[in-house]
Amino acid sequence: MAIGIGRRHFISALGGAAAAWPLVARAQRPALPVVGFLGSTSANLRQAQIKAFQQGLKLAGYVEGQNVVIEYSWADGHYERLPAMAADFVQRKVSVIALIGPPAAKAAKAATTTIPIVFGMGADPIQLGLVASLNRPGGNLTGVSFLNNALAPKQLEILHELLPKVTTVGLLMNPDAPDAENGTRAVQEAARALGLRLLVANVRSENEIDAAYATLVGAQAGGLVVYSDPFFLVQIERTLTLSARAALPSIYPLRDWPEAGGLMSYGADITDAYRQVGVYTGKILAGAKPADLPVQQSTKVALVINLKAAKSLGIDIPMSILMQIDEGIE
Repeated sequence: MAIGIGRRHFISALGGAAAAWPLVARAQRPALPVVGFLGSTSANLRQAQIKAFQQGLKLAGYVEGQNVVIEYSWADGHYERLPAMAADFVQRKVSVIALIGPPAAKAAKAATTTIPIVFGMGADPIQLGLVASLNRPGGNLTGVSFLNNALAPKQLEILHELLPKVTTVGLLMNPDAPDAENGTRAVQEAARALGLRLLVANVRSENEIDAAYATLVGAQAGGLVVYSDPFFLVQIERTLTLSARAALPSIYPLRDWPEAGGLMSYGADITDAYRQVGVYTGKILAGAKPADLPVQQSTKVALVINLKAAKSLGIDIPMSILMQIDEGIE
C-alpha cells in the first residue's frame, strides 16, 4: 500500500516537472533585440514613414514583434528633449538607435560611442561631424543622407521662376537647427545671384511663428521659402494657415505641405529614406558594423504643386514650371 502511495506521488511530481519545463524553456529563451527609434517630430505625422522603416527591417529579415522589438520616442519638435531621450535608450542598452534628422543624430552621437546609430537626414553628415566620410563612416554611425537642406537654393530658384515679378522673398529658418548657419548662407548667396532681397525670419519656438509671418508681410515679402527642419514639419498646420491668411506663395521642403493644401514643395522622398534606414538597421542587427556600411545618398527629388492652391492665389503656372512638375495635386 505504501508503495502505491509513493508511486502516485512520483507520477504527480513527474507531471508537475513536465508542466514546468515549457516555462523554464521560455525563461531561458534569449530576449529579442531592441531598436530605439528616436524621432524629432511626432508619430502622427510619420505613420507612412514608420511603415516604410518597418518594411526596410523586414527586407533585412526582421519583423517587429517576431524577432525584434521597436521602441519609439518622439520629441514633437522640442529639440531640448532629445539628449535625455537618447540617454534613456543608452541606459536601457538598446541594440541599435535609429533616427531621422540632424538634431536627433547629434543627440544620439553625444550619448554613446558604442551603440550603433543609423540616421536618415537632409543635411550633410560630414559637415555636421557625424561621420569621417561617406564611404568609410568610422565610429558607430552610418545611415542615409538625402541632402534636402542643400535644395533650399533650388527651391528659391523655382519660386523666382514661378513669381518673376517678386523682388523680396522670405526664408523661414530655425536658428537652432544644426546646419542653420550654412543653410542661411547658401540661400543668401542664391538670392544675390537672382537679384532678390532675402529676409531671414528666425523661429525657434511655436510662439515666434506668428510674429515671423507678420514681419515678412510688413516687409512686403512676395514669396516664402520654408527651410527643411523637423520643427517646421511639426508646425505644418500653423505655417499653412499663416501662409494662406497672408496670401503668401510658399515653397516647402516636403510633399506633406502641398498634400495638406500648401502651394508647392521641392524635396527628397523621405519615405524611401526611412525604408533605407530600416534596411541598414536590420543589417546591423544581423552583425554588420556601422563603420563598414557606407552612408547611402538618396538623390530622388520631386516637385509637387497643389494646382488648387495656385488657382486660389491667382498664380498662372508658366510652362517652364509645368514641364518640371513630378506631381500636380488637384
